[in-house]
Amino acid sequence: MNKDIFLTNNLSNKKEKFVPLDKENIGMYVCGPTVYDNPHIGNARPLVIFDILYKVLKSKYGHNKINYIRNITDVDDKIIKSAKEKNISISELTNNVIKDFNDDCDYLNLDNPTQEPKATDHIDLMIEMISSLLEKDFAYETNSHVYFEVSKFEDYGKLSNKKLEDLIAGSRIEVSENKKKSEDFVLWKPSKDDEPSWDSPWGKGRPGWHLECSAMSKKYLGDVFDIHGGGIDLIFPHHENEIAQSRCANDTKVFANYWIHNAFITMSNEKMAKSTGNILKIKDFKDNVDGQVLKLALMSAHYKQPLDWNKKLLEDCKNTIDKWYEVYLPSSEKTFLDEDILSPLYDDLNTPGYIAKLHQLYDKALKGGNEEKSLFVLACNFIGILNKTKKEWIEFKKKNLSINEDAILEMIALRNKAREDNNYKEADIIRDKLLDKGVLIEDKDGKTIWKLK
Repeated sequence: MNKDIFLTNNLSNKKEKFVPLDKENIGMYVCGPTVYDNPHIGNARPLVIFDILYKVLKSKYGHNKINYIRNITDVDDKIIKSAKEKNISISELTNNVIKDFNDDCDYLNLDNPTQEPKATDHIDLMIEMISSLLEKDFAYETNSHVYFEVSKFEDYGKLSNKKLEDLIAGSRIEVSENKKKSEDFVLWKPSKDDEPSWDSPWGKGRPGWHLECSAMSKKYLGDVFDIHGGGIDLIFPHHENEIAQSRCANDTKVFANYWIHNAFITMSNEKMAKSTGNILKIKDFKDNVDGQVLKLALMSAHYKQPLDWNKKLLEDCKNTIDKWYEVYLPSSEKTFLDEDILSPLYDDLNTPGYIAKLHQLYDKALKGGNEEKSLFVLACNFIGILNKTKKEWIEFKKKNLSINEDAILEMIALRNKAREDNNYKEADIIRDKLLDKGVLIEDKDGKTIWKLK
C-alpha cells in the first residue's frame, strides 16, 4: 500500500496532499528559538510536532532525502535586553541558552535537524538580500534604517487570509518617524554603542528579525522549497513578512509551498507565554518527569488544536507509558513500519489517532508473543518513546520516589501485622499511604509484593 501524506496548508487554509518539488531533495524550514531565555513547554510543542513530521517524511521518502533546517536567532532586541538584565555578555547568554536548548532536545529525544544555522553567521547574506530589495525598489533607506515597503507587494496578507488594514488594526506595529507607512517593516537598523553591530552600506547596525529566516532558508533550501513551519503566533507578522521580502528579492511567485502552524499550549485556557508569566520551562520537568512522558503529553492533542496543560495530563501519560513498559522488548531486527500503522500520522499528523493505534497494538502485544511485542515497541520508538530500557524506566521512577525501599518494607510489615490483628482499617490506611507515595502493593500467594505505580 502506498499512502499519500496530507497536511493542512495555511496558505490555502485547507488540507492538501503533500507533493514535493523534488522527491530526492525535500526541504523543510522551521523557525527555531530566539535564545534569550530557556525554552518553555509552549516552545517544546513545535519542536515535537515538526520532529514527527520529519520522521514521517524520512519514513516515506528516505532518511537522506529530507533537508530539515531549524534556525537559531542569536541577535535580537530580547537577547540584548536579557543580557543587560542578567549583567552578562550577549555571547555568554546565547551560548548558555543554546546549550540548554540542545539539552532539552535530547531530553525530548528529538532527531537532530540537517542544519541548525545561527543568524549571526549569515549577516553577509542578509546584507545582500537587503541590497537586492533596494535595487528592485521594494525597500527604502531613511536615516540609516532600511524598510520593506509593504504596499509594493500585492499578495501581502495572503497567508493570514486578511486584508492589510485588518492586519495593521489587530497587531502591534512598530511606530517610527523613519517609515513611509506604519505597516512597513525594518530590514536593517543602526545599533547603539553597547549593542552588536556589523558594517553595512547603511552604516553599522543589525538586521531585522524577519530577514534572518529569509536569508538562511535561501542559503540552505533555495529560493522555493516545500514546507515552512512554526507556531501559529508567527503567521503575522513574521511569516507574512518572510514571504514578502523573499518573493520580492528572489523574483518568485512562491516562497514555500506548504505552511504548517501548531496551536498554542494553554493553562486554564490562557495562552502560555513569557509575557504573561504563566510558563513552565522544560528544564523544570527534568528531575521528576521522564522526557518521554512530557513528549507523549505534547502529542495528546492534534497540533491544530490548543492543548490545555494540567497535572492530570502528565499523570495520565506517565501511567500510559508505565503500562506500555509491561510488554517492553529490546529492539528487534525489524526496522520499518508498514504505512497502515503510520496512517494517522500521514493524515495531517494526527497524533491522537496514532496514540489510539498504539493502544490497539499494546492490547495485541499483551495477548501475543514476541513478534507482537516487538512491533508495538517499534511503533512507540517511531515517535521517540519507549526509547529507554525497562530497567532505566524503573530506575528513574525509583529516583523520584518520596520514600526509600527500607521504609516501604517497614510499612508493609506494619500492614501485615495490622491484618494479623484483624485491624483492616489500619491496614487500608497504610496501603493508601504507600499509594500516595507512588507504591502499589499486591497480596499474592500468601506474600505482599510491591511495585511502582
